[in-house]
Amino acid sequence: MNEQDSSVPVVHGKVKWFDPAKGFGFIVADEGGPDILLHANVLRNYGQSSVADGTGISVTVQSTPRGVQAVEVIKIEPPVGAAFPLGEEGGSTTPEEIAARPLEPARVKWFDKAKGFGFGNVFGRPEDVFIHIEVLRSSGFADLAAGEAVCLKIMDGKRGRMAVQVVSWEAAVHKPV
Repeated sequence: MNEQDSSVPVVHGKVKWFDPAKGFGFIVADEGGPDILLHANVLRNYGQSSVADGTGISVTVQSTPRGVQAVEVIKIEPPVGAAFPLGEEGGSTTPEEIAARPLEPARVKWFDKAKGFGFGNVFGRPEDVFIHIEVLRSSGFADLAAGEAVCLKIMDGKRGRMAVQVVSWEAAVHKPV
């Protein structure tokens, strides 16, 4: 769908909150108005199982008797931030350095939101890739599910490979990042 299709309006806004356990959340439109319901199925159709609060998002919407709801996610824009700290690895990496890294297709091995980290496996490589909760948040995710297909931008650290950006499989397949 595109913005020229006047029968299906595209709304730009920010995620107010999204709870994967409940299966829904809400978007606040940039131009104001009522909150927009974002159902988990609509987000899954885009290729993500979660989205972080405050993340920029563009969706097509429809009005229903129960209010306005998102029909399709067009784009998710991770929050723009400063350099990502590498913790014990020392130093930090800039958004330009992250953008220059190649996307590597991967599956989530496991992720524990309470612990704040998890691991993924890049296709064709034996070692695990460390994924920190702050990388998820800066990439626009709130959580990851075991087995979820994603693309990772990875850097080598003292303890091995670590993700510096997570991109949904669908977004990576359809749009350059």
